[in-house]
Amino acid sequence: MIWLLRHGDAEEAAEDDAARRLTETGERQAEVAGRALEAIDDGIGACLTSPKIRARDTARIACRKLGVDVEETEMLRGGDFELERVAAQAGTQGWAGNVLLVGHEPDFSHAIEAATGARVKLKKGGLAGIENGTLRALLTPAQLGAIATGP
Repeated sequence: MIWLLRHGDAEEAAEDDAARRLTETGERQAEVAGRALEAIDDGIGACLTSPKIRARDTARIACRKLGVDVEETEMLRGGDFELERVAAQAGTQGWAGNVLLVGHEPDFSHAIEAATGARVKLKKGGLAGIENGTLRALLTPAQLGAIATGP
């Protein structure tokens, strides 16, 4: 399974787009996403992130709960993301388990549509799961919060 996590809520402005930091809300969204993924226990073995600060920090916060190292890749910076390229890299890297990608819109929504045919818009802090060309999960931050806190 490939999981797509959109970065959390970020500052509106910074010296440049890549330097925009997470807000407190964005940090909470990342923490909740990590706890929800831990509760789902889907065996995430690798985490790749955009090098932009808001995505990188989302990945680090979320993956801290999963015990997974975060690797930055230009493929997720934005503008030319192709899910197939990342999947191919995953196959050659020998990563164990599923892969979590942390990045941006509209790249993730376009990738979901290309892979599954589903037309979606991934919210900030939202999570999607794709397996064998099927959209298996599309979760809002509120839904992730419900999973993270449990019954």
